[in-house]
Parts: sequence; structure tokens; C-alpha cells
Amino acid sequence: MADVELIKKCLTAHPDFPKKGIVFLDIFPILRDPFVFETLITHFIQHITSHTIGLSEKKRVDVIVGLDARGFLFGPIIALRLGAAFVPVRKAGKLPGACISASYEKEYGTDSFEMQAGAITPGQTVVVIDDLIATGGSAKAAGELVAMQGGQTLEYLFVIELMFLQAASKLNAPVYSIVKTDD
Repeated sequence: MADVELIKKCLTAHPDFPKKGIVFLDIFPILRDPFVFETLITHFIQHITSHTIGLSEKKRVDVIVGLDARGFLFGPIIALRLGAAFVPVRKAGKLPGACISASYEKEYGTDSFEMQAGAITPGQTVVVIDDLIATGGSAKAAGELVAMQGGQTLEYLFVIELMFLQAASKLNAPVYSIVKTDD
């Protein structure tokens, strides 16, 4: 677990951001250190190849879905290493062409995510990735988009999980997080 400690040490806490009472865990210091960034990517790849692939009857991952915007930082690299496609999930109005959408609850109202129609084909196996899971609303919406297109979500991957919010219970597949915190 030395890799987990290395990744955890690079997270920077920013109290009262983006609003008072929130402690924001910043992942960007990881990206500034090539060794730690490689460690994070390698950790995810090792988890997927030793665990997640076993959840699929096909024994492979077809698609990595990255959530807007930090899931875009890890998703394409992981997809490339696995020989999988990368599909972005974006905030409404950011993707061209025909899109499907799913709404989710935020602290102050609702928001929606979109995915290009046909980006996932029926029967494809999918892993959803983002930097952080808090309430789970955005991850749940991404899972709904995968299901709408006939994909099978094998697992949700996060760098950080805020355990006290118990968001994993809202999702339709298992959750794996590198850093788990109750803060």
C-alpha cells in the first residue's frame, strides 16, 4: 500500500473551498509529479486487470467513461493502456451531435450530464472513472447513461471517496477508490 500513501501525501487540502465548511482535496499536485501520476495510473490499471476484468464474462473492459472534467485526466490514459475506447460524459450542451442525458441532484438544485448517442453499443463492458465521489449524483447519472445505451457498468473508480456520505450505495455497480476518507 506504499503507492496509496504516496498518492495520499500529494493531495492538498483547501479549507472553505468552494464554500465555507468544505475541505477541498486537490488532486492537481499529483499531476505535477510524473512519478506519482504514473503510480496512480499504474494502481488503477493493476486494479482493473486483477479485479475488475473478472467481473466481466468477456474478461475485458470495452469502454472507459470519464466524467467532466477530472475524469478526462485519467480516463483516456487508462483506456489506451487497456485497449479500450474512451467516452466522455459532459455537462449539458458541451457535446456535438445527438446526445442522451441524465439529471442528478446537487447541493443547490439539479444538473444534467450528456453522452453522445451511440458512443456505447449494447453489451459493451464499461468502467466509469472520476477524481472524487461525494454524494454520488454525477456518477449515478453516468451509470444511467451507460445503461440507456445498453452498456454494462462493471465498476466505478475514484481517486478519492468521502466515505461518510455513503454514495457507493446509490450506484448500480461496485466502487473502488484509492483514498478513502471520513473527513
